[in-house]
Amino acid sequence: MRKIILTGIAVLGFAAPAFAQATSDQMEMAYNSARNQLGILKYCQNAGHIDGSAVEVQQKLSALIPAPTDTSKGDAAEKEGESGKISAMGVNQDLAASAKAQNVSEKQFCEVIANAVKQAGAQLPK
Repeated sequence: MRKIILTGIAVLGFAAPAFAQATSDQMEMAYNSARNQLGILKYCQNAGHIDGSAVEVQQKLSALIPAPTDTSKGDAAEKEGESGKISAMGVNQDLAASAKAQNVSEKQFCEVIANAVKQAGAQLPK
């Protein structure tokens, strides 16, 4: 799961110029995944595992992806994330189960995601 999440971050952080070549379905998937990751980070913050800086960066990264006309799926994906459910790139799993499968705590899992998001955010123009 960590590989999938980090792949999603890489897509958000570095593929913005390629969005012009993406299909509308691909764009919607990227948008929904970004919104879910935002929700996951909010879940992590609310649980006290991370501070709010990664949430802020994820909001900036998400804004790079053009929103579809109907954002209801993105809204739902973010809500799922806020409840601790990872729903990205066709994979659905509880954050707790994913952390356990990797033999790490939820806190460690959240920290990995937050640090990767911050690293991707550091690549954004100032």
